Amino acid sequence: MSLILTTKKIIKEWTDYNNHMNVSYYILVFDMGAEIILSKFMMGEQSAKTTNKSTMVVETHTTYNKEVKEGDEVNICLSHFDYDRKRLNYKLEMYEKKNNILSATTEVLALYIDLNLRKVAEFEEEKSKIMRDFKEKNKTYFKSEDLYFANKIKK
Repeated sequence: MSLILTTKKIIKEWTDYNNHMNVSYYILVFDMGAEIILSKFMMGEQSAKTTNKSTMVVETHTTYNKEVKEGDEVNICLSHFDYDRKRLNYKLEMYEKKNNILSATTEVLALYIDLNLRKVAEFEEEKSKIMRDFKEKNKTYFKSEDLYFANKIKK
């Protein structure tokens, strides 16, 4: 099982004329889960506002496995995490909570950015340590199969 980051209830505004969640809102819900993990690494919204350092997504690979509808609750889970000096690679999974059915996945490759310069930066040692400790503590939750961007992490 993956590491649960958050649970969200699908609201009417996220649904479309097919009576299920619109494709664009899957990414929004995944991003809500990503913000939780980025905040733990001191790279989320607060970091962007206070240190002018954050991440920017440069590639994604998303699958849509089973539709979710208004009123459904979904768990957003982290199923893979890795990093190098300036990149993050993580995979999130969305499970329909009631029946624990995989609804969608997204794998992300993100770069660490100095927002003052709008250029890629290397992680500070403090952040590298947080990620290293997190990865070690949670490694039993992570899977390495079906990854598209793992080869872009430079060890």
